[in-house]
Amino acid sequence: MPLAEHLRELRNRLMKSVLAILAVTVVAMLYYKEIADFITEPVRESVGCTQGFGRAAEKGEACAEITVNGLIAPFTIMLKVSLTTGVVLASPVWLYQLWAFLAPGLHSHEKKYARAFVGAGVPLFLGGAYLSYLTLPAAAKTLIGFTPEAAGNLIPLDDFLDIVTRLVIVFGLAFELPLLLVMLNFGGIVTGRKLLGWWRIMVVCITLFAAVATPTGDPLTMGALALPIVLLYFAAVGVCLVNDRRRRRKDPYAGLSDDEASPLDHTPEAVGAIEPVEAPAALPESSSDDGPTRRNGYDDAT
Repeated sequence: MPLAEHLRELRNRLMKSVLAILAVTVVAMLYYKEIADFITEPVRESVGCTQGFGRAAEKGEACAEITVNGLIAPFTIMLKVSLTTGVVLASPVWLYQLWAFLAPGLHSHEKKYARAFVGAGVPLFLGGAYLSYLTLPAAAKTLIGFTPEAAGNLIPLDDFLDIVTRLVIVFGLAFELPLLLVMLNFGGIVTGRKLLGWWRIMVVCITLFAAVATPTGDPLTMGALALPIVLLYFAAVGVCLVNDRRRRRKDPYAGLSDDEASPLDHTPEAVGAIEPVEAPAALPESSSDDGPTRRNGYDDAT
């Protein structure tokens, strides 16, 4: 397709993805209080001041209370909670639209793999989002523990939701990295052996990414993000190595680079029976009965 058609197709796919997210967001607005309670419940159970600041301070315990500041804050919180819910729950739709945009450029056998990649991408994204939800209470308890004695800690709900949103998006997208590596391998761009040779660099890069991407910055959340991605990376390398072995059995020259010549088979083969072929006349014949026409002592071809 020309460039304009590609842009039009991209616009349609983005429009469908946005409409799906907005539809889920509108439904989530009706239940945003229940969703907000579901998000904040683990943190309230881990660091909530159930007995008040005074009694907690007397016992040497650090706690926090989630608060809402301002008149417009509840409305902003509703939008944040609903939009985050829309992005997470509509992930099957926008991941499928991403595949549908790339599908016309794939061969028939590649489309079969692409469907499997989309089927694996949705659980990976949701798994990363759920892992961030599980690690948030422990991270909050660690951070609240730095509060000085006899001091209270108030957590604005909108700031807390910003942290939750970033964690969900970062964890969900980070879990798609192994899937991206497998797609590059199935597309013939990178080999499993090369990915395995990069493991030291990849581990360092994943650790740095976890340190920068996690909004809390505590070692627990960083480790909770980095360790699963490292394990998924090695799992993806294993899948790539198996695929390379299958590809070599099917095509022994698949691993050769573009500028590397394949080995030649110099074994002589038997020559079959020679088929007689009539050769055409070397010179065009003239319509004259006396033979080829000659001009200045030369024939026509000369």
